[in-house]
Amino acid sequence: MKSNFFRGAVALGALALIPATTAALADGEASSYKALDEFMDVFQKVRSDYVEKVDDEKLIKGAIDGMLASLDPHSSFLDARDFQNLRTQTEGSYGGLGLSVTQEDGAVKVIAPTQDTPAWRAGIKAGDYITHLDGQLIYGGTLDEAVDKMRGAPGTQIKLTIVRPGRDKPIDLTLTREIIQLKPVKWEVKNGIGVINIVSFSANTGADVRQAIRSIDKSLGRKPTGYILDLRSNPGGLLDEAVSVSDTFLERGEIVSQRGRNKGDVERYYAKPGDDAKGLPVIVLVDAGSASASEIVAGALQDQHRALVMGERSFGKGSVQTMLPLSNTTALKLTTARYYTPSGRSVQEGGIEPDVRVPQLSDPDYKNRPKFRESDLRRHLINEIKTDNAALEEDSKDDPRFAATAEELKKKGIEDFQLDYALKTIARLAARPGGAVAQATPARKPATH
Repeated sequence: MKSNFFRGAVALGALALIPATTAALADGEASSYKALDEFMDVFQKVRSDYVEKVDDEKLIKGAIDGMLASLDPHSSFLDARDFQNLRTQTEGSYGGLGLSVTQEDGAVKVIAPTQDTPAWRAGIKAGDYITHLDGQLIYGGTLDEAVDKMRGAPGTQIKLTIVRPGRDKPIDLTLTREIIQLKPVKWEVKNGIGVINIVSFSANTGADVRQAIRSIDKSLGRKPTGYILDLRSNPGGLLDEAVSVSDTFLERGEIVSQRGRNKGDVERYYAKPGDDAKGLPVIVLVDAGSASASEIVAGALQDQHRALVMGERSFGKGSVQTMLPLSNTTALKLTTARYYTPSGRSVQEGGIEPDVRVPQLSDPDYKNRPKFRESDLRRHLINEIKTDNAALEEDSKDDPRFAATAEELKKKGIEDFQLDYALKTIARLAARPGGAVAQATPARKPATH
C-alpha cells in the first residue's frame, strides 16, 4: 500500500511540472543524457581495459549501490540475498550472534545487540567496531561478507575482535552461535508492575504487546500498578507495527504523520478507541540505540501525555523507507518521507529527548562510552529545524540521584539502574490521585516549519 502511495505521489509530482517551459525540460533531459553517456563510457573502459576480466553484473550492482549510497545511509538496493535477509529479520529466525550492524568507511560498526543473544550477553555495545573475525581482518570487505561470517550453525564458535572508542586496547571475545528467535516481545512482572520489552518491530509486534498486557493481568489476577515499555537498543522495524503498539496505549489522537517530497504527500495515522492499559501509568524507556519505530512510539506517547519517557536521548532516525519491488526477488529500499510526532516534531538528528534523563549507572563504561546516533552517519538527512545535539547531552554527574557507582549498585542487587528507577517512579506515579502520568509530563508545543 505504501509503495502505491509513493509511486502515486511521484506521478503527481511529474504532472505538476507540465507548466514548465519546453526549453527548461529539454535542458534537463540533455544534461541527464550527457551524464548517462559518460557513465556508459566509463563502464565500457572498465570492461575493456581493467587489469582483470570483470563481471558485468558486478559492475552494474556496484554502480547502483554507489548511486543509492550517495543519497542517505538508509537507501539501498536489495538483491535476492538481501531481500531474503530482510524477510528473515521481520518474519523468521537464523543462526548467529544477534547483532545489528552497519558499515562506515570500510569498518563494521555495531548499531545494537539484540537482548538475550550471544552478542548481548558478551557485552557488545552500540558504537563498537568489529575489526577481526576468527583472527582475519575484515576492514575493507563488504558488509555482506562480514554478516555471512558471523552467521552459521548453532553451537559453533567464532572469535570477534572489538575496538571500543575510549578503550586503549582491543577486546577479544569468543561467542557461540545460537538460533536467534526473532520474538519481538517479552514480558515479566516486577513489584506488581508489568514490564514489556520490545526487541524489534517485526510482524505482529502490536498484537504481541496486547497479548503481553493480557498475560500480565492474568499472572497477577488483577491489573498491575502500571506498565514499563522497554524500547532500549531497539533499532526499529515496520511502521505499521509502531502505529499498532502506540494505539495499544492510546484512546484517541494522532500517532504519527509522514510527509514526502511534495507538500501534498502527507499521510496521518490515528489511534482507534480503546486503551488496553486502561489509563494506568506508563513509562517508556529509551536510549541511544532506540531508533525509528521505537522513536515513533516514544514520541506519540510523549506528545499525547500518555507516558513518561525516561532514559537517554534516542538515536534520531526520523525518515521512512519504502520497499519498491523491482521483481519477485529484488527491491529498492528508498527513503521516501520524513515522519513527525503528533506535535509536529521531527526526531531526525535530534532524537527523542526523555522527560526524565536517567543514565545507565549499572554500566561501568557509561561515562566513557561514546553515543552512536543518526547524526554521526555520513550523508544523513538534515533536520529542517536545526538542533544543537551537543547541547542536548546534559551532564548529570552532579545530580545526587545519579551518584552511585556500578559496584555500589551491584552490592544493592541493582543490575539495571534505568529499569530500577522506572519501577520506583511508576510506584510514585500510581500513588498520585488518579495515577495520572500527564501531571508529570511537560507540555509539547507544536514545532514550526
